[in-house]
Amino acid sequence: MTTGETATSGQAASDQALAGERADLLAALASSRHFLRFTTRDLTDEQARQRTTASELCVGGLIKHVAAVEQGWVNFILEGPSALGDFSAMTEDDMARWGDQFRLLPGETLAGVLAGYAEVARRTDELVASLPDLNVAHPLPKAPWFPPGERRSARRVFLHIIAETAQHAGHADIIRESLDGAKSMG
Repeated sequence: MTTGETATSGQAASDQALAGERADLLAALASSRHFLRFTTRDLTDEQARQRTTASELCVGGLIKHVAAVEQGWVNFILEGPSALGDFSAMTEDDMARWGDQFRLLPGETLAGVLAGYAEVARRTDELVASLPDLNVAHPLPKAPWFPPGERRSARRVFLHIIAETAQHAGHADIIRESLDGAKSMG
């Protein structure tokens, strides 16, 4: 394993004989997470907090963001829409805290952020493996980006986490290549 990788992705499921849809979800989660974490190989904390493009994003911040989003969606599956919060009532302080998840802040380390992400991934994998019904659904909270009255099933939430992770793995790859020329592929 390279720096930043852990054996947690899919580990909960490997102890159980999962097949079919759940095994596919876990494999897709593991693959997307691998490529995201791979962008952190051999980086220092300072490099992980460095912006290398016109964007505000940095590799360490992307890891924090993906972990926070994944945790929020898993909480949504377990608790319902209140777990995602009320986006219409966000204050300036709330927005600042939200923005901080895209940066590796002073006092935060890449190793610490990766460890937190591994714990979030472990919890998600356990839920994929153990949730009695992937059709369980909740209404989405009010937000400008959610269609009014729409519901999301656990299945669709897991697919969203996979897509979000893969998208940000691509962002992290661009940031990393701009930093020192290292690429995930090619």
